[in-house]
Amino acid sequence: MPATAKLIPIIKVPDPVLRKVATSVAEITDGTRQLLDDMAATMYDAPGIGLAAPQVNISQRIIVMDCGKDENPELFKMINPEIISQSDVLSVLEEGCLSIPDQTADVERPAEVEVRYLDENGKSQSLFATGLLAACVQHEIDHLNGVLFVDHISRLKRDMILRRVMKEMRQSASSN
Repeated sequence: MPATAKLIPIIKVPDPVLRKVATSVAEITDGTRQLLDDMAATMYDAPGIGLAAPQVNISQRIIVMDCGKDENPELFKMINPEIISQSDVLSVLEEGCLSIPDQTADVERPAEVEVRYLDENGKSQSLFATGLLAACVQHEIDHLNGVLFVDHISRLKRDMILRRVMKEMRQSASSN
């Protein structure tokens, strides 16, 4: 982690920024690169495997992810990522979210995706992802579109999860 990276508070549901469609990044600046470093530091500190800019109250199309093993990190910094192809084959993985703390659910998504994005130097990149990485990149791109993982599960399960989160937030607020 760069010495200048700082942690940013993570926004939790029901904050409305999580439901907004994020705007594209028109120009990659030193501020953009600093945000990527800060987001990576925040993601690792949480700890999580992905973080989208709306989760730190910045409505821009920026994500960071690292689905590598602890001894073999694989950090992706993506600006304006978009899924350009996806498999018809679906897979189910358990997902959680730093903006919906301590809650998980099985989510069905395409098993493979190809993503095009800009790196921190403005160079066009593409990533072919399978397994956990595919689920993670889809989850983070969903954030850029105002979609949460709970939107992919049944209404009953979604309502139960969101009620639990709201109850825990009320309890922790009243104990402080």
